Amino acid sequence: MITRNNVVVSGAAGGRPLVFIHGFGCDQSMWRQIVPSLAEDFRIVTYDLTGMGQSDLSAYEPGRYAGLEAHTEDLLAIIDELELEKAVLIGHSIGATIALLAANRAPEKISRIVLVSPTPCFLNDGPHGYHGGFSQGDLEELISFLDENHLGWSAQMAPTIAGQPAGAPAADELTQSFCRTDPAIARHFGRVTFFADERPAFERAACPALILHCDDDALVPMQVAEWMRDRMPGATLKVLKATGHCPHMTVPSDVVAAIRGYLKDI
Repeated sequence: MITRNNVVVSGAAGGRPLVFIHGFGCDQSMWRQIVPSLAEDFRIVTYDLTGMGQSDLSAYEPGRYAGLEAHTEDLLAIIDELELEKAVLIGHSIGATIALLAANRAPEKISRIVLVSPTPCFLNDGPHGYHGGFSQGDLEELISFLDENHLGWSAQMAPTIAGQPAGAPAADELTQSFCRTDPAIARHFGRVTFFADERPAFERAACPALILHCDDDALVPMQVAEWMRDRMPGATLKVLKATGHCPHMTVPSDVVAAIRGYLKDI
């Protein structure tokens, strides 16, 4: 797993381990603006999800990765291989969901989770009063665009997701990351990401969680953040004054401060 998923261990050898899980179309480099500030006191573990970044792309078997279970198993295997105890998982977007699923499966190995711009489900579910932000048609159109024109999708969607105009640093970095992703894997994992519905898993969260939500996120409405705050056992919601879906890239100092504040008593 260490080689296959390009696992990197740094920071304070005796510190509590922080394991970072990136989001769709990204890799572990997306954490580069917050890791140095945390490495002074914590043991840092970063890695690339299977199929992303510098992971072994041949290990991405569509049948196995048709849901999030295999990514969850990968994360727990990394924790086991590194013999981590009472780890804190810090995940972004779909990486946040993977972190929560791992914590639910092995709460004895994980002390807390920090969810950066998470969502249990992007899809609206009117009968159950859930406003995820997208209709079925919206998501089908989004995935069709990704299927037909990977580079065009990347160039158009990255600024929206970053919450910055095209050419701005975070938008440019995200565009390049999306464009580097293998198109076939991006199409497959994109459907897994945008059509995932893990609301039941969020409602039975086994570990305390900090939810970091930007007050102007084009992908995840405030109603979703409030739904998680109200439905997740032991959840704390902190709303950041920031635009976009990637605060670890756009307001990294705010994210570091929130993480430090949340972990100061453990």
